Amino acid sequence: MEMERVRARVRARAGVRAGARARVRVLPRPLTAVLAGCAALGGALMLLPPDRPAQAPASGPAARAARAVTAGAPAVLPDLTAFIGDREAFVRTHVGDGQAWAQLGAAYVERGRRTADPLDFPRAERALRTSLNVRSADKVEGLGGMAALANARRDFPAARKWGEAAVRQAPQRWTSYPALLDAYTGLGDYKAVRGTLERLRELRSGAAVPAVLARAAGVYRDQGRREDAQAALADAAARARTAAEEAEWQYRAGELAWERGEPADALRHFKAARRLDPALGSARAGEGRALAALGRSTEALGAYRSALARQPSPQFMLELGELYDSLGRSAEARAQYAALRTRVAKDQTAGVDGELLLGRFEADHGDAASAVRRLRAEWARQPGLEVADALGWALHRAGKDAEALDWAKRATDKEHGGEVRSAPYAYHRGMIERELGLTGPARRHLEEALRINPYFSQAGVRVAKEALEAMDALGEPVVSGPPD
Repeated sequence: MEMERVRARVRARAGVRAGARARVRVLPRPLTAVLAGCAALGGALMLLPPDRPAQAPASGPAARAARAVTAGAPAVLPDLTAFIGDREAFVRTHVGDGQAWAQLGAAYVERGRRTADPLDFPRAERALRTSLNVRSADKVEGLGGMAALANARRDFPAARKWGEAAVRQAPQRWTSYPALLDAYTGLGDYKAVRGTLERLRELRSGAAVPAVLARAAGVYRDQGRREDAQAALADAAARARTAAEEAEWQYRAGELAWERGEPADALRHFKAARRLDPALGSARAGEGRALAALGRSTEALGAYRSALARQPSPQFMLELGELYDSLGRSAEARAQYAALRTRVAKDQTAGVDGELLLGRFEADHGDAASAVRRLRAEWARQPGLEVADALGWALHRAGKDAEALDWAKRATDKEHGGEVRSAPYAYHRGMIERELGLTGPARRHLEEALRINPYFSQAGVRVAKEALEAMDALGEPVVSGPPD
């Protein structure tokens, strides 16, 4: 209500007659649905240009966060919260300052991403829309902020529209591009991803270099170029100017190491990230995943609980529930799954899209038919590789293996953009092929999954090994050659 009153005062003070100025068009469809973890590398803080801060604070934690925001870098949570307080106070007395409103909105998005608090997203939307509605020739900060907000909510079509609008207004400003990378990736438009990255690399300079290197690493990872991704992240961490920035890139390096099947190396990166930024809940959850793979289950449980205390993400709840299941502690697993459903429902009220996460969860732990319905609708709206893989697996769990194989191929074939080397994707395809009696391809894909990451899932690794042993016992033929 306070924000609405502020917006009313803005319109009254402007004294603009109807039709005297053009208004930014708002997307007609509401942004629906759940935080899916950490898709963007501090995306909300890569929006605001380094050349024109709106009366930024001069010193202290808020000033540190302001410098990070304007340089397109992450900020530690206490500094970020101080900056939000400073911007809130500033806009109360400068209600017509569109850039200050945009900074406030971007900071809300980043805090919501880091804390998994969906209530920050409606606050961000109100602030960003206010920035677009006040009299100002430069709307790019607000447009970019809306793109980052849509990405955080997993609404990639909206993110693409806002991001493209930001680029049209400021094509030479590098901070206009990172949100578009996330949007195009979520929509499975890999040609646009490559073009956007190329333009972003052309514009990088100075303080922007570490952030751009980190963005490039994400694209390289999706292209199956894991060594290039690893090198780019190492370079980004070496060039980082703040502890918060280095912590973010160390965390991403840990994620890459985990996907390569190197839990000890992943644990080293996650611990380094948490030393640099103790409030980074995603790094603590990464520690839990790596510790579980190393057989240190008690420590892993503690790490997940600690992560959830900082960042109650539904993804972390799912991982902890599956860890409990692997340890035979089914009652505690059910409690986590119930908490996951509750959290997703809460997040949906803030416009966060949780259909992909719910589809994955229902396929393995609930109603597979419900998972198929959810994921078909999700694919129709935003057809990314993650959705294709999840839909194929849900169809398999629902007993529709012939159709499931088409989706599994879409997620793993290069002709569809499936270049990422993913152990879960290969495992899903191999199990579907085994059910269809395609033993040669099934063997190849199951072996590939275990070769990529022999720790990718407590339950999945066990099932894959059992399936391979069963095929060996039956004397199934070994078909040589690369995976299909």
